[in-house]
Amino acid sequence: MNKIHVLPEDVSRKIAAGEVIERPVSVVKELVENSLDAGASAVRIELAEGGRRLIKVADDGSGMSREDAALCFRRHSTSKIASEADLERISTLGFRGEALASIAAVSRLTLRTFDGTGERGTVIEREGDRLVAVTDIAFPRGTAVEVRDLFFNLPARRKFLRSAQSELNVIAKYVTQAALASPGARFTLVHGARQVIDCPAVGTLRERVFQLFGKALVDRLMDVAAVDGGSRVEGLASLPLAGRGDRSVQHVFVNGRPVKDRVLSAALNQAYAGILEKGRQPEAFLFIGLPLEDVDVNVHPAKAEVRFKDSQVVFRTVLRAVSEGAARGHTIKEVYPVSEEGRSGRGVSERGGPAGAPGLGLDRAPDREAGRASPWAPADTGTAAAPGAGGDMYRRYVSPSSAAASVPAGEDPVVLGQYENMYIVAGSEEGLLVIDQHNAHERVLFEKYKEIDRQQAWPRQSLLIPALAELSPSQRVSFEENAALLEELGFRAEAMGGRSVALKEYPDIFGREAALEVFLGLIEEAGGAEAGERRDRMLATMACKSAVKAGQPLTREKMGYLVAELFKISRLGLCPHGRPVVVRIDRAQIDKGLKR
Repeated sequence: MNKIHVLPEDVSRKIAAGEVIERPVSVVKELVENSLDAGASAVRIELAEGGRRLIKVADDGSGMSREDAALCFRRHSTSKIASEADLERISTLGFRGEALASIAAVSRLTLRTFDGTGERGTVIEREGDRLVAVTDIAFPRGTAVEVRDLFFNLPARRKFLRSAQSELNVIAKYVTQAALASPGARFTLVHGARQVIDCPAVGTLRERVFQLFGKALVDRLMDVAAVDGGSRVEGLASLPLAGRGDRSVQHVFVNGRPVKDRVLSAALNQAYAGILEKGRQPEAFLFIGLPLEDVDVNVHPAKAEVRFKDSQVVFRTVLRAVSEGAARGHTIKEVYPVSEEGRSGRGVSERGGPAGAPGLGLDRAPDREAGRASPWAPADTGTAAAPGAGGDMYRRYVSPSSAAASVPAGEDPVVLGQYENMYIVAGSEEGLLVIDQHNAHERVLFEKYKEIDRQQAWPRQSLLIPALAELSPSQRVSFEENAALLEELGFRAEAMGGRSVALKEYPDIFGREAALEVFLGLIEEAGGAEAGERRDRMLATMACKSAVKAGQPLTREKMGYLVAELFKISRLGLCPHGRPVVVRIDRAQIDKGLKR
């Protein structure tokens, strides 16, 4: 009996559909791309339950005849390419002819379309692989596709979908990208009875960014442009000394297609080296134009990646565009003195310390010169081990081997110094420890913050004048979903008109400006996390933002304090984001190398 057999057609179709349609955003992406390829000037997306129950995409594009509408559900049927040679010059967003066939295979689908010829349009209803009906309809020129009960016939795939808000968040991010790529078209995204995005057509990218992200972001952007042979780059990018604490606002398009590419990311990072402050990331909306034959878009199932014929030319053009733009920008950071009155407006700690001091951080470490323990020292949260436990922890979590390493009871490693203002070097009878100061402090703060959160004992600072921020559509969705959790973590904010929010209260471990940045970072963090892991991920982000940074000099007292706090933790192997905290160099290895 043969072991190899041909799969039934219905099974093979579902497998193929699973490669194209991963979740609701995949459906939205494919249908919106079809709308734009059809020349639509307005695209409306309607959702119910994050797209799990309903996705409807309607446009005013060219529409289809009845014959084309019937044919479009066959796999690899397309109007966009006709021969193998066309694959080398793809000018449309879609081209494989798989989208509608794949969507129909895993949903209950209704297509309404009219191409403007004749008197009536066409309605086609499908349920999985089964054609239900084909009828006439009075319909305006364009196409509307309704997708209901996604994955109704693939329960294994359906159960892995995230919450409605999580799916909506991802869809809002995609529609934001689509709207950026096509400022001349109107985009509307509606979820239930709520309008998430409504962007009328505009004439420039700057106007589109204003619609989606608000004036504050637009004011931080400069125009960039460069040409190198057939390669051109234009768009908007961060002014010198602007930027943000994360990479959430970096949008790159190649021939109008949103893409992720390591070459482009590396070019952007190199372009901003020496322009942005350490730890800041550029905001960018870059549009790269290349001859069609110089870019291959047929390298990823979701068409999210591309391959360049000459990546160095693209790299060089991006670098030049940003560098020339930066040369026209401001390069001197302005510092404004703060009066006592102004300082109180920014928030002063109840404990008398500066509101901008890192909470429970190294600024609260014991100060030997003062001859007393600083009032900034963290209180015992119950995570401290008994005397000598630091050595036990060292044996269990730092040693890379299973050998019976030991540290004398009650002895913590002794700080020897700091290397490159990044690593704390400590020693014991076992050997040398190299401790990443940022990862170590992040781990210590994470444990402290978890205990504070467990006791709901966040020290809070109220603002006399709320800090205002404009959210992107996906950020607004995430904020609405996580407002209660944010308030439990000490961030109380209220929605204002449009996409604006007002931060009225924040944990008194941050200064006002830092608190607003952390608040926005938490919204981004929550938007991509499952409900069960959001709290820890948000606490980890708070710890990361308030931890000492790599490159920051520390006094010996602060280094000793950090090491002592670190070795009270029962599990210090990794920081909350999964990076190692400590590397050990065994005494035996040192002796062997020096032939002792």
